[in-house]
Amino acid sequence: MLKSTLFKKSLVVAALTLGSALALPAAAQSSAPVVCPGYEKGTTNLVGERVGKKVQKAFEAYNEDLIDDAITILSEIDAKEDFDTAYVNRFLGNILATKDDMGQKALKLLVSSVTPKVLNDLEHSQTLKLVADLSLQEKEYKQAIKYYQEWLDFTCKEDPEVYLRMANAYYELKDYASVIAPADKSIALYEKPNKNSYVLKLSAYYERKMYKETVAVAEDIVNTFPEEAKWWVQLGQFYLMIEDYKKSLSTLEVAYNQGFLDKPNLLKMLSQLYATNNMPFKAAEVLSKNIANGKIEKTADNLAAVANSYHQAMEYESAAKFYQQAAEMSSDPEFYRKQGVLLLVAEDYKGAITALNNALERGVEDPAKVHFSLMEANFYAGKFKQAYEHIKEAKKDKSLRRNANAWEPYIKQKAKNRGINI
Repeated sequence: MLKSTLFKKSLVVAALTLGSALALPAAAQSSAPVVCPGYEKGTTNLVGERVGKKVQKAFEAYNEDLIDDAITILSEIDAKEDFDTAYVNRFLGNILATKDDMGQKALKLLVSSVTPKVLNDLEHSQTLKLVADLSLQEKEYKQAIKYYQEWLDFTCKEDPEVYLRMANAYYELKDYASVIAPADKSIALYEKPNKNSYVLKLSAYYERKMYKETVAVAEDIVNTFPEEAKWWVQLGQFYLMIEDYKKSLSTLEVAYNQGFLDKPNLLKMLSQLYATNNMPFKAAEVLSKNIANGKIEKTADNLAAVANSYHQAMEYESAAKFYQQAAEMSSDPEFYRKQGVLLLVAEDYKGAITALNNALERGVEDPAKVHFSLMEANFYAGKFKQAYEHIKEAKKDKSLRRNANAWEPYIKQKAKNRGINI
């Protein structure tokens, strides 16, 4: 999960510090390679004179960027003593670790240098960590965990980066349950929070479908890195997974107000959450505003969605306006029908008649229902003859016949009262 190149720098640094060991005693390099209770520093081992001269020559070549020459010199050393062999293998392994496609060879040399436990404590601790880092880079995840643990046991040090890399190795092994402990350790130890620790923990819970725990980690991430937009969005989506629609809405609402929501799907999600939480007016406002500013594409379906939300909010005129826009973009007779029905409710009978006639002209499904609505619009507009013509059409539908028959004498009576002969 973490990029293997994270470790390249540490490998190079380790290689460079090797040379200083030729000139400085181990005690001067680090005052505390091991911090275990009761630890006593052992005797410092030094390479033999014959091997030391060749190592010095290799180091000089290395310092002059004659890397291949340094490798050749070290490769030709025939060390007899265990310490000399381990030291040369360590130096050579460090150099090879910095070269492309030499990771496995470097790893073999470094493992051989650290296995007999003959290196000085500083060198041994450095090499244990380097073997672990290189193993992680080479995707030898079980080996990486083994050597990180050996480094922890040997030094008794608490290093957040080591715990983070252990968590990463467990994640790569898909041993998600084992990710949590080292991830928690790294979170606790970092002075400045490291996002990777949280992400590994969150991902480990998510992969195990432990969504409540996933949400808890996502909440920690948002509280720790509040300036990062994507975590607000993800937290809102995680709340949806556990069907906590109120928290999902409140989280995405905060993100929206901070300008973190700019993708169409996220803006639509926020609108839908307003609707789900019985706030259709806000649902409509979010959609309409972001259609107007171009963040959401102006399509017939999107305009109809705005209209539907305004309808739910009982903003009938606004709903009708957006249905009209949707209808004009698509010529969909159903949008004209909805526009007409809403204008009828809003008592805009003239507008309702125009919209409903447009629906009929464009071949709306179930025209009898449109005729019934046109009857009402014309009746309330005082156009009784037209109302009567539409009621006759509505009567042709069995489902509407009863209501149509009830209206028919009423229309005739109203027309008669006005002196209109139908």
